[in-house]
Amino acid sequence: MYIPPLSNVLQAVPRAMVTGYTPLANTKFILNSTGVAGLFGGEEAVASIALVHIFEERKWFGWYNSPGSYIMGIRFGGLAYSAVPSLSKDEQEDVQTDLASLFEYHGRKGPKFRAVHSGSTFPETGHLAALFMKECIEQPSTRISGRESRAVSVTIANLDDVLSLDKRSMKYRRRVSLYASIPILVSIGTCAACSWYHDWFSFAAILFGIIVNGVSCCVIGSGTLRLMYPEPAQGSPSRDGILCYDEGVILLKGKEEAVNAVTRGRFSLLFKCKDARRSVRLIRMCSVILVIQAIAQLILVPQSSPFGQLMFVVSVAVSWLYNLWLWSFDKEKVQRDILMRALDKPRLPKYILGTRTSMVIFVLLALELDDPEEVMNFLLPPNTKAWQIWKTAVIRRLSRKDEKFSLDASDWDNSSLSVQDGQMLETLSRDAQDAYEGFQQYKEQIIPHSKAQL
Repeated sequence: MYIPPLSNVLQAVPRAMVTGYTPLANTKFILNSTGVAGLFGGEEAVASIALVHIFEERKWFGWYNSPGSYIMGIRFGGLAYSAVPSLSKDEQEDVQTDLASLFEYHGRKGPKFRAVHSGSTFPETGHLAALFMKECIEQPSTRISGRESRAVSVTIANLDDVLSLDKRSMKYRRRVSLYASIPILVSIGTCAACSWYHDWFSFAAILFGIIVNGVSCCVIGSGTLRLMYPEPAQGSPSRDGILCYDEGVILLKGKEEAVNAVTRGRFSLLFKCKDARRSVRLIRMCSVILVIQAIAQLILVPQSSPFGQLMFVVSVAVSWLYNLWLWSFDKEKVQRDILMRALDKPRLPKYILGTRTSMVIFVLLALELDDPEEVMNFLLPPNTKAWQIWKTAVIRRLSRKDEKFSLDASDWDNSSLSVQDGQMLETLSRDAQDAYEGFQQYKEQIIPHSKAQL
């Protein structure tokens, strides 16, 4: 009994279901679902490209037949569209691109910011401030003893400088590049197998995928990941500020450029070349060939033999598993790690206070302000008569820096106050005293030793 080849059966079954005459009915050219395999896995492929600048030598390990080329091509097109001339003083850095269009390095809204000395307020900050807030939230905390109503945290961030995001600061997880050899070897092996059995359609589809993904990694990898922020004028004083969120506050203390990096910074990709248009053309070229790759696979793979189609699926599947592994990384954690490295990994001591009034006193002591009234009104808006008396007493005591902080009934001796107001003032005064004693206990951690001695 004659048994037709499997390839003839696969081609004949879908056509046998069509009755009547149709154009191109006798052609051997077919399309089936095998070529569609290369269209899936776009998000995972983008995640793989996004980590090119994070892991050492990753840009040289993109020579494998990656799926998701159509989605990658669309993202590359957005990256090229975002390219603008760089305003850097370095003549070699000519093109600046927005990483949000490709890597989703932006988008989150950060907490409210208040500059301590100038009084300027930002109702919301950017993506990096949100990352920094998340980093502070996850820090271990120390609880300050005292009355508890609603716990509030205070994180002290002493920011000294901002480091350049060069390759030295980004070298970690070397196994990422090492594991890339698995999809590379599989893609080369399946391509060689197709060549050995003269299946040139699958050979061309796999080889084209290897070349396109490798070139794309090299082009994107030629850029430099930078932390962009407004640079202050020389001699600018420290720009201490407060980030406020629901569960507490973060004190940003240090140089203005470091505070600007957190509150107004963003990640960008800079390309070094003398011809700015050349970098944009290369990115656009990658966008085009990635889309062409997706179309070519739809056409070429169905024309190949079942063995060639199997080789193509194997190469795409192994590459997808590698991309999926990279995609499984916590991208937010990676970005936070980049930011903390750029800030030279500052210490972030965190303290938990039982009431908001204790938190305010703790913050004012940590900031060492000459005139704390505006900051106090910002953190404690209540402005009733009793609150005004208490605030006045606190400010008066804080201004006497050579004396021990202490409040008693003589600070609010006012016959017009009700008994209830007097009891409330006593309670608030105990909160303030608890905050002062907690601050004195951890003063060496909150204020740098050299500054504390002054």
